[in-house]
Amino acid sequence: MNMNRRQFFKVCSAGLTGSSIAVMGFSPTAALAEVRTFKLARATETRNICPYCSVSCGVLIYSTGDKSKNSQGEIIHIEGDPDNPVNRGTLCPKGAGLRDMIHSQNRLKWPEVREAGSTEWKKISWNEAIDRIAKHMKADRDANFVAKNDAGVTVNRWTTTGFLASSAACNEAGYLTVKTIRALGMTSIDTQARI
Repeated sequence: MNMNRRQFFKVCSAGLTGSSIAVMGFSPTAALAEVRTFKLARATETRNICPYCSVSCGVLIYSTGDKSKNSQGEIIHIEGDPDNPVNRGTLCPKGAGLRDMIHSQNRLKWPEVREAGSTEWKKISWNEAIDRIAKHMKADRDANFVAKNDAGVTVNRWTTTGFLASSAACNEAGYLTVKTIRALGMTSIDTQARI
């Protein structure tokens, strides 16, 4: 880019003027903050934890809808929680896309099952899903539970089933999950922190 002396002075004076105006307090940051406040002024703010990994970043979820009238709300904005000691208001790319995941057309909101020999998935109730899982677990445990090893030592192992626990859960929930799984004899347990 070729610039003569007069153009150079014009560019420098424009930059000096713009930076001087920002220093005097006429920064567009305040105006942008007011726009954000206006957009979220009537929204309900809810604190939550990002579900993606074991870091457990805090998020602020803003939704519309009236709780007193028990109306269905809609999530309109998600951002990092500045008061959360883990992430201090920042989010990774997956956490920043959390609103898109919530509003995705492909997101499953209910249990589905594909029967043997079928190519179609069908919706089932949560109670039916829990009952089916319990029946499959009991049948597998009854068929494959090892009470004693070859040396005759009591081991109480169930090695044919594994469990994927939540690494974003609190300590108490994690403790109860591990105690339950170990009481059943499962030896394979993992969390999404390693995936």
